[in-house]
Amino acid sequence: MGQMLKCISPIDGTVFAERDVMPLGAARAAVDRARVAQKDWAARPLDERVALVRAGVAAVGEMNDEIVPELARMMGRPVRYGGEFGGFDERASHMASIAHEALADIQVGEDETFKRYIKRIPHGVVFVVAPWNYPYMTAINTVAPALIAGNAVVLKHATQTLLVGERMVAAFAQAGLPADLFQNLFLSHDVTNDLIAGNAFDFVNFTGSVGGGQAMERAAAGTFTGVGTELGGKDPGYVMEDADLDAAVNTLIDGAMFNSGQCCCGIERIYVHESLFDQFVAKAVEIVKGYKLGNPLDQETTLGPMAHVRFAQEVRAQIAQAIADGATAHIAPFDQDDGGAYLTPQILTNVTHDMRVMRDESFGPVVGIMPVASDEEAIALMNDSEFGLTASLWTQDLDRAARIGDQLETGTVFMNRADYLDPGLCWTGCKNTGRGGGLSIIGFHNLTRPKSYHLKKRTT
Repeated sequence: MGQMLKCISPIDGTVFAERDVMPLGAARAAVDRARVAQKDWAARPLDERVALVRAGVAAVGEMNDEIVPELARMMGRPVRYGGEFGGFDERASHMASIAHEALADIQVGEDETFKRYIKRIPHGVVFVVAPWNYPYMTAINTVAPALIAGNAVVLKHATQTLLVGERMVAAFAQAGLPADLFQNLFLSHDVTNDLIAGNAFDFVNFTGSVGGGQAMERAAAGTFTGVGTELGGKDPGYVMEDADLDAAVNTLIDGAMFNSGQCCCGIERIYVHESLFDQFVAKAVEIVKGYKLGNPLDQETTLGPMAHVRFAQEVRAQIAQAIADGATAHIAPFDQDDGGAYLTPQILTNVTHDMRVMRDESFGPVVGIMPVASDEEAIALMNDSEFGLTASLWTQDLDRAARIGDQLETGTVFMNRADYLDPGLCWTGCKNTGRGGGLSIIGFHNLTRPKSYHLKKRTT
């Protein structure tokens, strides 16, 4: 009997979908077919590749009425938010729009004797390991530019969102993408490890936990396969004394709680200038008390269950430990909190960096808020983390935000916004958040390799 992958719905704990794991031999054969298809694909004009990727994206959009409730059943996001197609389309469309610029030859010089230039060459077969929290948007970050650049793509999706890869591949096939060029494979950890260690892929892009990223790097050790990773986060917000208080509260609390806090760049800790601290906390508590926790298939629900009971239990453990160590919890338990996947959102004050809730990734609907007296104190606290994905600064002074941003150990600095991925900018991190960069021109560069041409025209 082969191994089975099972998606357990957080709505009621039942098995929503299951698929057989592909044996190693069959997986290798699938990757080999992708490699054959890639050669012809890379030879096609860039405009043709762009058009087919755009058509695949549009085909996913045509499925959206089915995708939205399917996502609710797989990972708990309320249907009222309409799914991910807006961001999915925005990211893919931007990468399509900059493809000619990003992939253009770099002209070094030409005279009567020499022509010199650098081309961007596709890696070959790109392996994309995508997470469950934003399963379509995180996957398309790499899938679209990788295909546009001339690569084949093999997608392995998280078990919690088991059906996403199938839908994406079906949509792109419907749009006319060549057979075998873009494949979704159901793989175990062992088979994944063996494929990477066996040099099956030319580039690996992984989004997930720190432990998962370490496993990818260990598997690739000695193969010289490039590995890009986006791992954990503990993203801070800093509200300065001149901030628009209402805008800061609304945006930062939404950034902390949306999708039940299960966002790669969600806000997990907030530092507020002491002059605004009490007002900020009062407004934040009022917002969170107004949430409706419940079945994500209900249009009235604003906060669904966490994707899995074990994720909710980790958040509960962090909250309980913080309270035991002196933190103040401001939100009374919601009636719908079942002790399982349905979890009361929480705001904590009297927190310190000795508490796990301010240091470990929570990835759930909880945020700790601390008062600060100065920029220097806020900078020190924001940098006091093993992670570095984004930081959100709230002030009316752009120059001040830029100066603070220069001192932050993070991949992206926001001013007066949070929890957003701009495809024109490189999506990257530092420290234990990982290495590499997606989207923007840099994303294309990471999905290709440079190849230099030094052509001598005459030998006499």
